[in-house]
Amino acid sequence: MRFIFIIDHLSTWVGKVFAWAILILTFVVSYEVFMRYALRSPTSWAYDTSYMLYGTLFMMSGAYALAHNAHVRADVVSRYFSARVQAGFELALYLLFFYPGILALVWSGWDFFAISFRQNEHSSFTPGGPPIWPYKFVIPACGAFLAIQGMAEVTRCILCLKHGKWPRRLEDVEEIEIPVNKEAEIKAAQQESGDKQP
Repeated sequence: MRFIFIIDHLSTWVGKVFAWAILILTFVVSYEVFMRYALRSPTSWAYDTSYMLYGTLFMMSGAYALAHNAHVRADVVSRYFSARVQAGFELALYLLFFYPGILALVWSGWDFFAISFRQNEHSSFTPGGPPIWPYKFVIPACGAFLAIQGMAEVTRCILCLKHGKWPRRLEDVEEIEIPVNKEAEIKAAQQESGDKQP
């Protein structure tokens, strides 16, 4: 359990650090709007900077969202299954789809970054655009953090298969459909306590 929480804390910390990119992005866009419409002197760097900041924010928050179970899920049917069945499905999906996809992201992303770095690639959207190899480094970095968080998620699935209930998560965000999940948990707890009484 300690292993899971160490990884969860790492993913949470990374997500919160990169969340500050939204403030920088807001400043950049506001500055560009002011320069373009108030002073009639648009910047040459705001477009590149804004898409790089948004992409970085989006990608580097992936492990945070996975740690807090905040990704969009297609669990319309599976949420009504027992915890062990859910864990079995999730474990199979992590092994069959998640890890091959993430490892491909890290492998290809590193090549993408390395070529850009060697060529000292700059953005072609604006004259004298900023270097984009730091932005391309975000791709393998994102994949690496997702792979690390994936280890915690696989461990959660294994523990759930073993004990019949999901291990506790760090409490930071909650799923939108909390009432449905809480209601199902309450019913399961009532049935369990009713089964134990003679």
